[in-house]
Amino acid sequence: MDPCYNHTSSQNRMDFPLQLLVGSCLVILITITLCGNIIVCLAVTFDRRLRSLTNCIIVSLAITDLLLGLLVLPFSAFYELTKEWTFGSVLCNIYISLDVMLCTASILNLFMISLDRYFAVTSPLRYCQVVTPSRVAVGLVVIWTVSLMVSFLPIHLGWNTNGTAVQNTGPTCNKECTLAVNPVYGLVDALLTFYIPLVIMCITYYRILRIAREQAKRINHTWGNTPMPPMVKEHKATVTLAVVLGAFVVCWFPYFTVFTYRGVWGDSRVKGTPMSIVLWLGYANSALNPILYGTLNRDFRVAYQHLLQCWRTGHPRNSHLSPLQNAQPRGRQGQGRQEGKPLKLEVRNKKGTLLTDGALKSTGAFL
Repeated sequence: MDPCYNHTSSQNRMDFPLQLLVGSCLVILITITLCGNIIVCLAVTFDRRLRSLTNCIIVSLAITDLLLGLLVLPFSAFYELTKEWTFGSVLCNIYISLDVMLCTASILNLFMISLDRYFAVTSPLRYCQVVTPSRVAVGLVVIWTVSLMVSFLPIHLGWNTNGTAVQNTGPTCNKECTLAVNPVYGLVDALLTFYIPLVIMCITYYRILRIAREQAKRINHTWGNTPMPPMVKEHKATVTLAVVLGAFVVCWFPYFTVFTYRGVWGDSRVKGTPMSIVLWLGYANSALNPILYGTLNRDFRVAYQHLLQCWRTGHPRNSHLSPLQNAQPRGRQGQGRQEGKPLKLEVRNKKGTLLTDGALKSTGAFL
C-alpha cells in the first residue's frame, strides 16, 4: 500500500461550486486552444495561398500550442482542481519538462515571427534573399534545441534545484508537482526565453510601426486628396501591432516576473492562487495565438470562412482563386479597368530604397 495514500491536502481543495466554475473555465480555455490551433493547421494545409515561409512559422507556433493543449493543459487543469499530483514523480518531471519546453518554444516562435516581419518591412526587395527556407528551418531547429536545453536537460539533471538532487524524487508524502527554481536557473531561463526576446520584439515592432507610418505619409502625399487607403492601412497596422505585442506582454510578463522572483528570493515564496493565476494567464496566450495570428490576417480569415463552408456543405472549394479574383464583376461592367490588380505606387525613402503601398500589407502580415 502506498504510505502516502492517506495523506491528502483536503484543506487546500476548492469548494465544489468554485471547483465547478474554475473547471468549466479551464475546459473552455483548453477547447479554444485545441480547436483554434487545429483550424490554423488545416487552413494552411488546404489553402495554397497560405503556403509561405511566414505561415510555416505560424504553423510551427500552432503545432506547439496544440501539443501544449494536448499533453500539458489537461494535467495542469486536473492538478489545479484537485491540488494533488497522483501520477508519480517520474511522470511529474516529464510533465513539468514538457510544460517548460512547449511554453518556451511557443514564445520563441512568436519571437521568430517578429523577426520575419521585421525583414519583410525593412528590406522588402531583399526579403526573399534574407529569409530563405533553409534559414527558416535552421531557426526552427534552434528554437527546439533551446527549448530542450532549458527544460528536459536541467530538470532531469537537477540543475534547477538548490542542491544536486533531482526535483520530486525524494521519499515524501507531499503530493505536489511544481517546478523548482534556483537563482541561476531562474535568471538564465527568464533572460534567454523571455526578457531578451521581449526587448528585441519591442524594438522590431517599433521600427515596423515607424516604417509603416512613413510609407503611409509618402503614399498619402503621392495620392494628394485621396488619403483614405494608406491611412486605413496604417491604422490597421498600428492596432494589430499593439494587440499582438500587448497580448504577449499581458500573458507572459506576470509569470516570468514571479518566476524570476522565486529564483532570486526563494522557491516557496509564491504559491497558491497567485501562482495559479500567472500560470494560466501564460497558458491563455496559446489560445490567443490562433486568433491574433490567424483572424487578423485577411487571407486566414478567408480560409477560415471557406473551411466552415466545407464543413457545412461537404464540398471542396476552389482554392486557386484569390478573394479579389472571386469577387470580380462579370461581363461589360468589368471592362475599361484592370480588375483584381491592386494599385501599386512606388516611392523611395531617404536611402533610395524602393517602397510600395504593398509593403504596408506586409506590416505584421495581418492586413
